[in-house]
Amino acid sequence: MPIHISIFEHPEFSSMLASQPYAEGVIFAVASAPEIPMPEEWMPWVIEQSGSQSISKQQADELADGLMKQLRDALDAMRKQAALLPAYCQWSQECEKRRALCDWLKGVLTGHQQLEKVWQRAWHQGGEQGSDLPALAERLTRCLKLFSTLAEPEQALANAPDNKRSTLHEGLPKLFVSLPAMLQEYVAISGELAGHLPNQFETFQSE
Repeated sequence: MPIHISIFEHPEFSSMLASQPYAEGVIFAVASAPEIPMPEEWMPWVIEQSGSQSISKQQADELADGLMKQLRDALDAMRKQAALLPAYCQWSQECEKRRALCDWLKGVLTGHQQLEKVWQRAWHQGGEQGSDLPALAERLTRCLKLFSTLAEPEQALANAPDNKRSTLHEGLPKLFVSLPAMLQEYVAISGELAGHLPNQFETFQSE
């Protein structure tokens, strides 16, 4: 999701932000939420505390504008049903070569965790209005389990039963192949729940 110069490559801001993959993962989770939080709530999740000191109002405004551009790009990709997984996120048996993928998914999971109350509120409203919550819960659990496995494959392998560890190790590349569809599924689940909450989608599409 490029702009003339990425907010993550901007010399004034690169040290203030978490790594690009992690931050973009968090922003994807924010864009995917049933109800999008206000910028002042989610932006601190991607700003490094050590880099947030001694910043002018103009810098703060430019930083916020850059992050909002990232959010709008993520929303636009969802609206157009375009690829949701950044091209730089690739699977590899080598830890270093898959670091961007793992960091992006860790950002997604962190964002989802931070937005747990939003999901719970949508869940509650959906139950009151007749949504099939057990089916939705099963679908969401499947998505989050896949994200967690690919975010920390070494941990997933360590936690796997001895008789299933080899099968999981061999199946990791196939899990990655299924990731784009599972990201679409995650967004779809949120969309089904979002119908029970005030829709903020258009709020972040234009200024």
